[in-house]
Amino acid sequence: MTRYLISFDDGAMDHVVDDLEQAAADAHDVLRDAKAAGVWVTGGGVMRQRATIIGVDGSPTPGDFPERKAVIGGFSIIEVPTMHEAQKWAARIAQACRCAQEIRVLMDDPEV
Repeated sequence: MTRYLISFDDGAMDHVVDDLEQAAADAHDVLRDAKAAGVWVTGGGVMRQRATIIGVDGSPTPGDFPERKAVIGGFSIIEVPTMHEAQKWAARIAQACRCAQEIRVLMDDPEV
């Protein structure tokens, strides 16, 4: 099976202020369904904060603030047999989170 990253940009849910509690409940319903279906791998929201960049030499450097570039605001990783199936889950997540979702195929690594 193939793993898919379903994600949305930081700020994509900013318009949900008055409905955030219900959106969270709806998103958790989808998460529970994905777990019950055996397709859930992992996921979650990403805190809005300044990023830290770790260089190839291992040294940390303060990075850009999210407002300067597109960054992930939340993500789900699922494992399903087809892109069509991933699109179905992404549609449910989009409806629950009240924002569009991006789907990307994760490359298979035989060592994992």
